[in-house]
Amino acid sequence: MSYLTIPLDSKLDRKNFSCGKDLLDNYFRKQATQDVKRKLSVCFVLIDRESSSIAGYYTLASNSVSNSLIPDSFRKKLPRSYSSIPTILLGRFAIDKNFQEKGMGKVLLIDALRRCFNTSDSIGAFAVIADPLDKEAESFYEKYGFIKLPDSGKMFIPMKTIKALFE
Repeated sequence: MSYLTIPLDSKLDRKNFSCGKDLLDNYFRKQATQDVKRKLSVCFVLIDRESSSIAGYYTLASNSVSNSLIPDSFRKKLPRSYSSIPTILLGRFAIDKNFQEKGMGKVLLIDALRRCFNTSDSIGAFAVIADPLDKEAESFYEKYGFIKLPDSGKMFIPMKTIKALFE
Protein backbone atom coordinates (compact mmCIF):
# COMPACT_ATOMS: atom_id res chain seq x y z
CA MET A 1 0.00 0.00 0.00
CA SER A 2 1.10 3.52 -0.70
CA TYR A 3 0.19 6.59 1.32
CA LEU A 4 0.48 10.32 0.88
CA THR A 5 0.17 13.08 3.47
CA ILE A 6 -1.47 16.25 2.12
CA PRO A 7 -2.96 19.43 3.58
CA LEU A 8 -6.69 19.14 4.26
CA ASP A 9 -8.71 19.91 1.17
CA SER A 10 -12.38 20.77 1.67
CA LYS A 11 -13.19 18.54 -1.34
CA LEU A 12 -12.09 15.41 0.52
CA ASP A 13 -14.94 13.16 1.60
CA ARG A 14 -14.72 13.16 5.40
CA LYS A 15 -18.22 11.96 6.26
CA ASN A 16 -17.19 8.29 6.58
CA PHE A 17 -14.08 8.97 8.67
CA SER A 18 -14.35 7.26 12.04
CA CYS A 19 -11.59 6.70 14.55
CA GLY A 20 -14.04 5.61 17.24
CA LYS A 21 -13.74 8.80 19.30
CA ASP A 22 -16.65 11.17 18.73
CA LEU A 23 -14.69 14.27 19.72
CA LEU A 24 -12.05 13.62 17.04
CA ASP A 25 -14.53 12.42 14.41
CA ASN A 26 -16.84 15.41 14.83
CA TYR A 27 -13.96 17.87 14.80
CA PHE A 28 -12.62 16.44 11.54
CA ARG A 29 -16.02 16.36 9.83
CA LYS A 30 -17.41 19.70 11.06
CA GLN A 31 -14.71 22.08 12.30
CA ALA A 32 -11.28 21.32 10.82
CA THR A 33 -11.87 23.24 7.57
CA GLN A 34 -13.07 26.30 9.48
CA ASP A 35 -10.02 26.24 11.77
CA VAL A 36 -7.73 26.07 8.73
CA LYS A 37 -9.52 28.98 7.04
CA ARG A 38 -9.22 31.05 10.24
CA LYS A 39 -5.50 30.18 10.53
CA LEU A 40 -6.10 28.63 13.96
CA SER A 41 -4.43 25.39 12.93
CA VAL A 42 -3.33 23.42 9.92
CA CYS A 43 -4.62 19.94 9.22
CA PHE A 44 -2.77 17.21 7.35
CA VAL A 45 -4.46 14.10 6.02
CA LEU A 46 -2.98 10.67 5.34
CA ILE A 47 -4.52 9.28 2.14
CA ASP A 48 -4.41 5.71 0.88
CA ARG A 49 -3.37 6.26 -2.75
CA GLU A 50 -5.14 3.10 -3.96
CA SER A 51 -8.57 3.77 -2.51
CA SER A 52 -8.31 7.53 -1.90
CA SER A 53 -9.59 6.76 1.61
CA ILE A 54 -8.57 8.96 4.52
CA ALA A 55 -6.42 6.84 6.82
CA GLY A 56 -5.85 9.55 9.42
CA TYR A 57 -5.25 13.19 10.19
CA TYR A 58 -3.45 15.53 12.55
CA THR A 59 -3.48 19.24 13.31
CA LEU A 60 -0.64 21.58 14.16
CA ALA A 61 -0.71 25.06 15.69
CA SER A 62 1.74 27.46 17.25
CA ASN A 63 1.81 27.25 20.99
CA SER A 64 3.77 28.07 24.10
CA VAL A 65 4.11 26.42 27.46
CA SER A 66 5.00 27.97 30.77
CA ASN A 67 8.67 27.63 31.58
CA SER A 68 7.62 26.35 35.01
CA LEU A 69 6.01 23.26 33.42
CA ILE A 70 9.20 22.17 31.69
CA PRO A 71 10.94 19.41 33.69
CA ASP A 72 14.06 20.63 35.54
CA SER A 73 16.45 18.55 33.44
CA PHE A 74 15.39 20.57 30.38
CA ARG A 75 14.60 23.89 32.06
CA LYS A 76 18.11 24.32 33.46
CA LYS A 77 19.38 24.60 29.86
CA LEU A 78 16.88 27.35 28.97
CA PRO A 79 17.22 31.08 29.60
CA ARG A 80 15.51 32.12 32.83
CA SER A 81 14.24 35.28 31.14
CA TYR A 82 11.66 33.26 29.16
CA SER A 83 8.42 32.94 31.10
CA SER A 84 6.98 30.79 28.32
CA ILE A 85 8.72 28.54 25.84
CA PRO A 86 7.73 28.43 22.15
CA THR A 87 6.39 25.07 21.02
CA ILE A 88 4.24 23.49 18.31
CA LEU A 89 0.97 21.90 19.37
CA LEU A 90 0.09 18.55 17.87
CA GLY A 91 -3.54 19.22 18.62
CA ARG A 92 -5.66 16.47 17.17
CA PHE A 93 -4.44 13.11 15.94
CA ALA A 94 -6.63 10.26 14.71
CA ILE A 95 -6.49 7.09 12.61
CA ASP A 96 -9.61 5.75 10.89
CA LYS A 97 -10.83 2.40 12.30
CA ASN A 98 -10.15 0.70 8.95
CA PHE A 99 -6.46 1.61 9.24
CA GLN A 100 -5.87 1.06 12.96
CA GLU A 101 -3.44 -1.64 14.12
CA LYS A 102 -1.55 -1.38 10.81
CA GLY A 103 1.24 1.00 11.83
CA MET A 104 -0.52 4.07 10.43
CA GLY A 105 -0.28 5.92 13.75
CA LYS A 106 3.51 5.66 13.60
CA VAL A 107 3.57 6.75 9.94
CA LEU A 108 1.40 9.77 10.70
CA LEU A 109 3.28 10.73 13.88
CA ILE A 110 6.65 10.58 12.09
CA ASP A 111 5.23 12.83 9.37
CA ALA A 112 4.00 15.31 11.99
CA LEU A 113 7.28 15.31 13.93
CA ARG A 114 9.36 15.73 10.76
CA ARG A 115 7.16 18.64 9.69
CA CYS A 116 7.48 20.24 13.14
CA PHE A 117 11.26 19.78 13.21
CA ASN A 118 11.64 21.31 9.74
CA THR A 119 9.42 24.23 10.78
CA SER A 120 11.55 24.83 13.86
CA ASP A 121 14.39 25.85 11.54
CA SER A 122 12.25 28.76 10.31
CA ILE A 123 10.27 29.63 13.43
CA GLY A 124 11.69 28.87 16.86
CA ALA A 125 10.06 25.97 18.68
CA PHE A 126 11.72 24.13 21.56
CA ALA A 127 9.40 21.13 21.52
CA VAL A 128 6.21 19.54 20.24
CA ILE A 129 3.35 19.44 22.73
CA ALA A 130 0.60 16.82 22.66
CA ASP A 131 -2.57 16.88 24.74
CA PRO A 132 -3.66 13.23 24.89
CA LEU A 133 -7.40 12.64 24.89
CA ASP A 134 -7.17 9.54 27.09
CA LYS A 135 -4.82 6.93 28.58
CA GLU A 136 -4.64 5.06 25.27
CA ALA A 137 -3.36 8.18 23.49
CA GLU A 138 -0.97 8.90 26.38
CA SER A 139 0.54 5.40 26.02
CA PHE A 140 0.92 5.92 22.27
CA TYR A 141 2.85 9.17 22.74
CA GLU A 142 5.00 7.69 25.55
CA LYS A 143 6.06 4.89 23.22
CA TYR A 144 7.61 7.51 20.91
CA GLY A 145 9.47 9.46 23.59
CA PHE A 146 6.94 12.06 24.73
CA ILE A 147 7.34 13.09 28.37
CA LYS A 148 4.53 14.13 30.71
CA LEU A 149 4.46 17.76 31.74
CA PRO A 150 3.73 18.04 35.46
CA ASP A 151 0.27 19.19 36.52
CA SER A 152 -1.02 19.77 32.98
CA GLY A 153 -2.01 16.46 31.39
CA LYS A 154 0.06 17.50 28.37
CA MET A 155 3.15 15.78 27.03
CA PHE A 156 6.16 17.06 25.15
CA ILE A 157 9.07 15.90 23.03
CA PRO A 158 12.01 18.28 22.58
CA MET A 159 13.22 19.13 19.07
CA LYS A 160 16.60 17.74 20.11
CA THR A 161 14.99 14.32 20.63
CA ILE A 162 13.10 14.59 17.34
CA LYS A 163 16.34 15.43 15.54
CA ALA A 164 17.91 12.25 16.92
CA LEU A 165 15.02 10.20 15.50
CA PHE A 166 15.89 11.31 11.99
CA GLU A 167 19.67 10.99 12.14
